[in-house]
Amino acid sequence: MQEKITKNADGTLRSLSNRHVQMIAIGGTIGTGLFLGSGSTISKTGPSVMIVYLVLGCFFFLMMRAIGEMFYADPSQHTFVSFISKYLGTTAGYFTGWSYWLGLLFASMAELTAIATYFAFWFPNIPSWIVEVAFLVVLTAINLIAAKLFGEAEFWFAMIKIVAIVALIVTGIIMVFSHTSTPLGHASISNITNHFTLFPHGSFNFISAFPMVFFAFQGIEFVSITLGESKNPHKVVKKAVNETLWRIMIFYIGALAVIMAVIPWTSITPDKSPFVQVFSLAGLPAAAAIINFVVLTSAASSLNSIIFSAGRHFYQLATEGRKEWFMNRHFGKVSKNGIPSAAILISAAIIFITPIMSVSNSISSVFTIVAGSSSDMYIIVYLLTMIAHRKYRASNDFLSDGFKMPGYVITSPLTILFFFVIFASLFFIPGDVVGAMGAIIWSIVFCGLLYLKERNSKESA
Repeated sequence: MQEKITKNADGTLRSLSNRHVQMIAIGGTIGTGLFLGSGSTISKTGPSVMIVYLVLGCFFFLMMRAIGEMFYADPSQHTFVSFISKYLGTTAGYFTGWSYWLGLLFASMAELTAIATYFAFWFPNIPSWIVEVAFLVVLTAINLIAAKLFGEAEFWFAMIKIVAIVALIVTGIIMVFSHTSTPLGHASISNITNHFTLFPHGSFNFISAFPMVFFAFQGIEFVSITLGESKNPHKVVKKAVNETLWRIMIFYIGALAVIMAVIPWTSITPDKSPFVQVFSLAGLPAAAAIINFVVLTSAASSLNSIIFSAGRHFYQLATEGRKEWFMNRHFGKVSKNGIPSAAILISAAIIFITPIMSVSNSISSVFTIVAGSSSDMYIIVYLLTMIAHRKYRASNDFLSDGFKMPGYVITSPLTILFFFVIFASLFFIPGDVVGAMGAIIWSIVFCGLLYLKERNSKESA
């Protein structure tokens, strides 16, 4: 039996239990997009949207297996980005670390803005900036107290999402088997199978659904960041990663199948939550309020996880520098509670820009462009992660009896190719071109600056 580690060499504590990590994994798999944005993807592709989710789910599962394999071999790392530094070099790691950290901050700003929007459903007269400040302060405090408290909060946040999805699936199944009559027809599997076609609105809409769903899965890797502070990483990583695929099958594909069985997909309103529509047809008058509560907690859960993740990534960036450097001296430390407090605080401080954006349309417009670019950067980060995994396989660190990625010879290059194709497809979708270009410009400029810095360092040496 493997020994349970309670403390890392750097002072961080392994206080997250298996219960915490598994629920964080589930919470990371289920995004707000399922509750609100799935109507848009269904309207684009019809029942074939389930194929899109399945294909993407399989590739994300393979990526998680690659990350899991590296963490199994070296559970001392705090983030999966650390493996990029380890196997692709400090320059690649530095680029990825900063890119991912900034991406997290922009994502957190978007989630904080969403929280204020959902909160206004009940309290429209409260200024959004007050709501944003309140939620950010509370969630930052949770992250500063102890990793275990963060895990406990995520446990219950995830539980709310699970209950909502299970309730939808059970309600839908009952309606289908009872052949419930609705103003839109009858609940029946035939709503999915009748006149099924792969490209109901053309192949372009089907292909463009892949990037949309891709970003719905964004953040699925968050669970790997908790492994560095889990009590028994070798046991936890296997369970958390292996269950990724069935979670996608049940929570995404299962929910989508039920939605389209209850509501003919041609009758689904793109800009309205399908969850609200199903519960309303089932005779639940408070459907809108209930789903609003679910998405509010979902957004809070995402923000909570992002603060946790951003703090660990900034801490990792700080510790990778020289000990005499400013970042290392001030942000490369942990508190008595085993928390990288300074790194969390600097991340939260930048997120505080969000309330300012609430009162400035011009800043919000710039934010939209930058946030789009940072989201597209995630694809590049995932690509580098897969390449780092290949380097790991070729290194002396490789454990032949470890938690190996299945079918590595085929699945590894196939996953890399798939992520590359997803990124390339952004240039053919009008709404994504600017973000994709921004990601490329950021990559070129940042890497160029790093190259010049390294060259100057060598010349001065």
